[in-house]
Amino acid sequence: MKIRLLIGLIFVTGLLSSCKKWLEVEPESEIAAPILFSTESGFMEAINGVYNRSTESDLYGKELTFGTTEVLAQNFSMRDDGQDYRQTSLYNYKHGEFIKRKDRIWAGLYNAIVNCNLILENVDAKRNIFTGTNYSIIKGEALALRAYLHFDLLRLFAPSYLRNPSAKGIPYANKYTKEITPVSNVSETINLIIKDLEESKQLLVVDPIRSANYIVNYPLVTDTLKNTEEKNPSLFLQNRRHRLNYYAVCGTLARVYLYKNDKVKALLNAKEVIDSKKFPWTAKSDFEAFEDSKKDRILYKELVFGWYIPGAAKEIKDNWFQSGTRGFYLIEDAADYIYEKATAGASDSRYKYWLSATSSQSSRSYDIVKYRRNPLSAETGANLHYLMAPAIRLSEMYYIAAECSYANNPTVAVNYLTQVREARQIGDPLTINNEEDLLKELLKDARKEWLAEGQLFYMYKRLNRGIVGQTGVTIPASDNIFVLPLPNDEIVYGGR
Repeated sequence: MKIRLLIGLIFVTGLLSSCKKWLEVEPESEIAAPILFSTESGFMEAINGVYNRSTESDLYGKELTFGTTEVLAQNFSMRDDGQDYRQTSLYNYKHGEFIKRKDRIWAGLYNAIVNCNLILENVDAKRNIFTGTNYSIIKGEALALRAYLHFDLLRLFAPSYLRNPSAKGIPYANKYTKEITPVSNVSETINLIIKDLEESKQLLVVDPIRSANYIVNYPLVTDTLKNTEEKNPSLFLQNRRHRLNYYAVCGTLARVYLYKNDKVKALLNAKEVIDSKKFPWTAKSDFEAFEDSKKDRILYKELVFGWYIPGAAKEIKDNWFQSGTRGFYLIEDAADYIYEKATAGASDSRYKYWLSATSSQSSRSYDIVKYRRNPLSAETGANLHYLMAPAIRLSEMYYIAAECSYANNPTVAVNYLTQVREARQIGDPLTINNEEDLLKELLKDARKEWLAEGQLFYMYKRLNRGIVGQTGVTIPASDNIFVLPLPNDEIVYGGR
């Protein structure tokens, strides 16, 4: 199959003010780009546009967080009523609705990537227009976004590194060009991703989040000794966890190096996040708060990076998580199995506070309330934190550290996993006699932790493990499942 990536229309969104500003950039005419990139604020508009494009429902606003990738990981119950996702859960990759969704994912990710390339094509030549550290921040984030988006393309549309590092990968589009972008193999693609991330990491050493004065907490905490995330006089430099900040780049590097099976570098990057002590475990009182306005369901302070998706609140409430005939939910047996109700689940705060029991005359099931929001009335008050689609969690860094430490120090490895379990109120000790035992426990806990977050499918694929069904039946590992078919037709790079 010949894959062509051609540049079409580029759409850039800005959120520097309360109004959304859409700019159409037509590369063939090369008129709009010089205007957009003639000012520092233009570059800010452009980088914000990449984030906004990435949070639409075809990408991290649904499909790559709690949509397609979660269905593939067997994390939702769905009735066989003809809804779009039922066939996806059966791995029917020839189903029309699945084809539409995965092709939109492909095109959407490359659309965001081409916007990154447009920024990177212009940023060095205009370095003199930037104030403070903004040049390094904008270039660093553009490189990080380009790498992050390519990595998910690779994890979806190519065999894993463990299976075949020389297999056909994806086109790594690192230039803003009308020329056809060749396909790199899996190993070459990973190395290009790492190259962008390592350069980004060097640029983002100036990130405000690294300062001791940058304190993570809930946005409504008014005591500046407890929260300084919105203290910076520049709106662009506030809420760094809503963007690919320095530690998010470390976390992404940890992911990519582990995918490449370079456990030494994966551990170094994971530990940099852990050892920063920037991201505290969520207090039991916040997770279990009785009043919705004081409840932290998303474990907000533990997010190293998350996609800001306030516009998705209504869709989440009305369409996506419900136990009726349309939504994503868990039947009772599935929830009890996944969260090990008979043992560790009895005390697991995730089981108790992310699932809400519902009953009908014939069955009992659980709504997933992880993303539930308050009705935002004067009576209920505001939510404790912003609505985020988790992208990189502190707990993932502990999982990576555990996996990468076992060969040299099994005790330390088990302790990393134990710390996550203790943060979720699980006190039962683990019995781990070998590395295989550790991997099984990591997979089980990651499934509990990442419910409706889109990461579990990639873990099964990286390890080439069979996907465990909702009641324990294992679906054998296979590239027929793990590798999504490439688009059949020639794809217009950046098309919408």
